[in-house]
Amino acid sequence: MAFGGLSNDTGDGDNAEINMIPLIDVMLVLLVIFIITAPLMTHAVKVDLPVAASQPNDVKPDTINLSIKADGSVYWNADPVDATAWNAKMDLAAAQTPQPEIHIRADGELAYKNVAQIMADAARAGLSKLGFITDPKTVQ
Repeated sequence: MAFGGLSNDTGDGDNAEINMIPLIDVMLVLLVIFIITAPLMTHAVKVDLPVAASQPNDVKPDTINLSIKADGSVYWNADPVDATAWNAKMDLAAAQTPQPEIHIRADGELAYKNVAQIMADAARAGLSKLGFITDPKTVQ
């Protein structure tokens, strides 16, 4: 009983499949050659560049500490301010380039509406860098 093709050959004929092993070997040898020679093919002109003695002038934005006590009093960098004063100072800070960061330190007992009012005033003035400062929880 024979399995396979439609011809009545007894299997003595030539096999018509391509042997892929030598082709894969040649391909892998060429790959290794390219991996080794590719870094050598980079040509760079050696130039003696001048050395500059100056440092880049990185302008760091100011940080504004905005503290809010439990009674609702607001402090701009440790100076007490009222609503009109902090709105005027926020308008001036928004006009600076780069804009300063606002660090809000609010008392834990303070009503959220006071913090929300400060944030709304900062957004109205155009200040976008707001952050909250908290004390880390102590492990007991």
